[in-house]
Amino acid sequence: MRTYLTTFAALAASTLIAGAAGACETTLRSADTHPDGYPTVEAVKQMGKILEEKTGGRLCIEVFPSSQLGEEKDSIEQTQFGVIDMVRASFGPFNNIIPETQIVSLPYIFRSEEHMHDVMDGPIGDEIMAAFGEHDLVGLAFYDGGSRSFYNSQKPIKTIDDLKGMKFRVMQSDVFVDMMDALGANATPMPYGEVYSSIQTGVIDGAENNFPSYDSSGHAEVAKYFTNDQHLIMPEILAMSKSSWDKLTPEDQAAVKEAAKASVPVMRDLWAKQVKASEDKVVAGGAEVIMDVDKQPFIDAMKPVYAKYVTTPELQDLVKRIQDTK
Repeated sequence: MRTYLTTFAALAASTLIAGAAGACETTLRSADTHPDGYPTVEAVKQMGKILEEKTGGRLCIEVFPSSQLGEEKDSIEQTQFGVIDMVRASFGPFNNIIPETQIVSLPYIFRSEEHMHDVMDGPIGDEIMAAFGEHDLVGLAFYDGGSRSFYNSQKPIKTIDDLKGMKFRVMQSDVFVDMMDALGANATPMPYGEVYSSIQTGVIDGAENNFPSYDSSGHAEVAKYFTNDQHLIMPEILAMSKSSWDKLTPEDQAAVKEAAKASVPVMRDLWAKQVKASEDKVVAGGAEVIMDVDKQPFIDAMKPVYAKYVTTPELQDLVKRIQDTK
């Protein structure tokens, strides 16, 4: 069944791609699960404009948003196969195949979004980027996936003790379940679409996500207490198919890298504006946002989680270098 679905996805992608060819000599097709207008989508569009200018019209990019070329896992596979040229994806789908991506997915590994930027924009980011090369992908740029925090319908959460015994929806991830256990709360993995009604009916007390999702999902209507603990600040990647990359001249490869790098501040600026707009909107709607949180007790509670997932000297060294980055 998996082979059939993958083949079907490839055929569907090829059909869409065939109709998307523009006036450029080569049009690179880029997949994204987010809708048109989302910061990652707009950043890749801007990358395309820069690339077209740099190459005198030889190379263009056409973005296919809203999972037109398949859901994230499938679009990653199609990029590895060379059916799709580029993909913007979260780190989650790579956790089981690229250990370095699991490390930057650990709770509280980053102290702030600025710390995450400093790490991913430096030599550690280069090292993680290079790891994608072993999986038929060429890493081009790191984008932001936002910072995830807790929200609930019961009470303001100001300390780790406030979490004890509460029921929180988490993504279907072992790391997230272990994180909640370490904090003394009860993890309830469930699909994202079930969260609103589950909070409303008391099946769960709350969930965790970033401000734009808290806003756009309507969760702020049923879970009025938002604690900005930022337990997960996870980057995303824009990657290119190795087979598509190898078809380019060294000059055009350099142009692609330069255009991708130039799109990063565009994405970050758009994301920061979207986060601020969503925060203002939920506060105006009556949400109570707790910004001043002492994170250290939360961080200290993660020791058993790190012990479970940081299992080799190489990964332990990577964690230390991330934590030592100022």
